[in-house]
Amino acid sequence: MISVTLPDGSIKELDSGSNGFDLAESIGPGLAKSAIAMTVHQEQRDLCDPLADGDLVSIITVDSEDGLEIMRHTLTAQVLASAVKNLYPSSKLAIGPTIENGFYYDVLFEEAISSDDLESIENEMRRIIKTESKIEKSYNGKQEAVAKFLDLSESYKAEIIQESDQEDNFQIYEQKDSGFIDLCRGPHLPSLSHIGEFKLTNISGAYWKGDSKNQMLTRIYGTAWKNKKDLKAHLTRLEEAEKRDHRRLGREMNLFHLQEEGPGAVFWHPKGWTMFQKLIDYMRQKQNAAGYQEVNTPEILDRTLWDKSGHLEKFGENMYLTQTPDDRVFAIKPMNCPGHVQVFKQGIKSYRDLPLYLAEFGKVHRYEPSGALHGLMRVRAFTQDDAHIFCTEEQITEECVKVTKLVLDIYKDFGFEDVVVKFSDRPEKRVGTDEIWDRSEAALKIAVEAAGLDYKLNPGEGAFYGPKLEFVLRDAIGRDWQCGTIQVDLNLPERLGATFVDSDGERREPVMIHRALFGSVERFCGILIEHFAGRLPFWLSPTQIMIASITDEANEYAQLVKDRLLSSGVRAELDLRNEKISYKVREHSVTKIPVILVVGKREAEESTVAVRRLGGKAQDMMSLDQAVQQFVKEGYSPLELQS
Repeated sequence: MISVTLPDGSIKELDSGSNGFDLAESIGPGLAKSAIAMTVHQEQRDLCDPLADGDLVSIITVDSEDGLEIMRHTLTAQVLASAVKNLYPSSKLAIGPTIENGFYYDVLFEEAISSDDLESIENEMRRIIKTESKIEKSYNGKQEAVAKFLDLSESYKAEIIQESDQEDNFQIYEQKDSGFIDLCRGPHLPSLSHIGEFKLTNISGAYWKGDSKNQMLTRIYGTAWKNKKDLKAHLTRLEEAEKRDHRRLGREMNLFHLQEEGPGAVFWHPKGWTMFQKLIDYMRQKQNAAGYQEVNTPEILDRTLWDKSGHLEKFGENMYLTQTPDDRVFAIKPMNCPGHVQVFKQGIKSYRDLPLYLAEFGKVHRYEPSGALHGLMRVRAFTQDDAHIFCTEEQITEECVKVTKLVLDIYKDFGFEDVVVKFSDRPEKRVGTDEIWDRSEAALKIAVEAAGLDYKLNPGEGAFYGPKLEFVLRDAIGRDWQCGTIQVDLNLPERLGATFVDSDGERREPVMIHRALFGSVERFCGILIEHFAGRLPFWLSPTQIMIASITDEANEYAQLVKDRLLSSGVRAELDLRNEKISYKVREHSVTKIPVILVVGKREAEESTVAVRRLGGKAQDMMSLDQAVQQFVKEGYSPLELQS
């Protein structure tokens, strides 16, 4: 007999050799019917895996979030992959992981497929699901597993196994009805009867292992949900997201563009740059009020500094290096922190100088794989609203609480009140001793708890030099965006020789708190464009008002209106084209200009304007003086309104 402990602390006695199926059945028929996997000591396992005496076990049901993830995993690895092989026998399977809200599979096809082929693949997937085939798992040694997949001409699977450090216990899952097999970490559903609703969404290209030197594969994307209702709701969100796509809106609003000659780099147009600068102006005012001092540091620094900091060792694959004619090697900065340490080191610092706040709107460059680039959301060159707080260990809690309050206040100003905080601890690739990491993580946990914030654990996702808090915003259609971060660093000051004199006259290394609130200004621009569907707040809109004339007789008055608005600080433009006013209104509505002032002969005679707001059909008449006063007030930023 063996004893296992359930989540509520109760003990279950089972026969030796019992597995997850046996445990679920012993608890009750309802659980046995809905059980699809289990956790053993918080590690997900298949129900067929044997249990041992003393195991802490929790059953995963099909209706849970973990169950949904496992369903998606099984759908891509067993159903999508199997359907592709049935329809395209000569294709070769690569990898098929889950992603947020869905899954994908990378496949090498002999002949290219298009989105038109997704329907036939879907139909084949539905046929396979209707078999309700059981899925069984076997463990295989390395050579045995390689041989199985080479026999099937699945060279990518064989390569994955051959390159693994693992020597045995490779998990191979098999559909009993068809004999289809796939290599997978699991766990999987015990049978296809538990599959919910799904839809294939699109295809794209993807290099094998994300390396442009390798073969280009076809990536088939899909989404999967528990039921038709959830699937429909998600597809509706996707349709809305497509309407809000910042890349399309960026073109329509003439904000920016990207091109192949500068991959991952943004070409800002005048209107987009106005928006960009308004965000920086806002953040600069917030930072100045909070006691930050703005600095500027070089974009290119000798590699020796990056060696000392640990960036080249732990982050080198994401860095750009260049060699000068005198054989010196320089790196374009991927981060601002080593530069800020150099500023801190100038002159002797006392404990009385701490905390010291240094901020920079610094342009950084990081190499991201081509396949990962996505408009403003994932770029290679971007501007961080970066800052570093140099303080003592005793000041960590207070300073982190201050930053937390600051970042949440900022997000609230932009309408983001649903914010999730994630605690990311030590990654596998890191600098510093475990003792330093223990202190850093403990200090950050105390700080976030002192701030009264709930947080989720995000294991292993800290920066290489310290643990961090990540602030995740939820937008108007329920999507999550990771933006700001706070990081506690006890490593970099020591590595770069930063010290201060304490109250006893002894030299000590300061703590360095890294903080970015927008995160990337480019990315935050993209988030705002999509959150507001291009209808930016009046204060942030590049062009706030368009003055459109009805007749040439009103052109002189239209110019006067524009001059009045400009002199009052309102960003206004003029449309004097010989076009119908209805045409002008439609055109400027597409570019999301929040207000159109229509002026004709009557308005010129009466010193009035007809006000049309974006999305509205009504037209309000105002005197010019009233209109100027009104729009000056509407143009106040959240900071100006607060003051």
